Amino acid sequence: MLKSERFWEYVVVVGLVALLAVLGALLLVRPFLEKQLTYSVVSPLGQQEDLCTARVIQVEEAGVSDPGGVALPYQRLRVRTENGPLAGQEVVVEEGTIHITTQEALYRPGDRVYLVRTAAAGEERFYIRDRVRLAPLLWIGGIFIGLVLLIGGLRGLRSLAGMALSLVVIFAFIVPQILAGRDPVLVTLVGAVVLLTASNYLIYGWNAQAHAALIGMTISLVLTAALGWIFMGWAGLTGLTSEEGAFVVMELGGAANLKGLLFGGMMIGALGVLDDICVGQSSAVFQLVQANRSLDWRQLFRHSLAIGRDHAAASVNTLLLAYAGTSLPLLLLFALYREPLWLRIGGEPVAEEIVRTLVGSMGLLLAVPITGLCASLWAQWAARHAPKPSLKEV
Repeated sequence: MLKSERFWEYVVVVGLVALLAVLGALLLVRPFLEKQLTYSVVSPLGQQEDLCTARVIQVEEAGVSDPGGVALPYQRLRVRTENGPLAGQEVVVEEGTIHITTQEALYRPGDRVYLVRTAAAGEERFYIRDRVRLAPLLWIGGIFIGLVLLIGGLRGLRSLAGMALSLVVIFAFIVPQILAGRDPVLVTLVGAVVLLTASNYLIYGWNAQAHAALIGMTISLVLTAALGWIFMGWAGLTGLTSEEGAFVVMELGGAANLKGLLFGGMMIGALGVLDDICVGQSSAVFQLVQANRSLDWRQLFRHSLAIGRDHAAASVNTLLLAYAGTSLPLLLLFALYREPLWLRIGGEPVAEEIVRTLVGSMGLLLAVPITGLCASLWAQWAARHAPKPSLKEV
């Protein structure tokens, strides 16, 4: 009983210290981030654009407009700028007259917003780009980090380092290489392998379990990539379905490889699921062989399939719900517009999500036997050669 009480006391103290350290770091970094919330650029057409933060100080007018027979709310707001070349000035902007808004998106006094000023040919115009969400995002991030450290301990700290490494690989390697004109398919695959290798060993250490998981992940990723490329071509997907894709074409012109970008996004999205499945399979096999070293690789493989089927079934459903959740507005449009069902399903926005979901699901299904086999063979070899009960150090 005493040991249990001491354990929970230790957990609480470590958790509080970790949470306070994270929140303190966020308070220190917030002033630096606040300074980044302003910029001035000149567009290729010669239009000056300045962005700064501002605070809504008064709602001067609010009502409902009726463009095209649809009642939509609008506001006329007085805001005070906080930084940039117009710091301290008050301007009046309209919201809902040019850009569509809803009742839930209306502003209230005290709200912080991004204010944009455009100037061209002597004409000046102001509009609100979005809300300032820096503070809540920092707090949410701090709470998340605190929970990871509290519950995960040292392994949680390693997982946070793995997340940071993933962001570095994406933004310091994959994105710059694609912008430099490299093939998005090759760049994404190379970046994915580097990311899987580094994060896997960073989080789980240099041991047999991690080796088996990495081999399973790499093979599964290659097969998933092959299936994704084949099915994208078969379905005739182009990648030009989103507003972001249109902007990429406007910026890069004919050099934009939207199909390659679609493939790259599909592979990066599949990485997280593959990592979960492969690490889980490898861990299960090594736990089995630690419990009973007399099991041969065939028995271990059969047990791993039994465990992996349940995990894979749940992951497939999770993947479907994740993609459906991000596409919920699109699903609502299906219910509103009276079109033939197969016309809606065959449209590229929906077909893209279908292919993305099915390719990711096929990848994680293949990862179950592939990683199970790799882990079973390695675990049996480790059981024969390990002088100590623990196999993780082999």
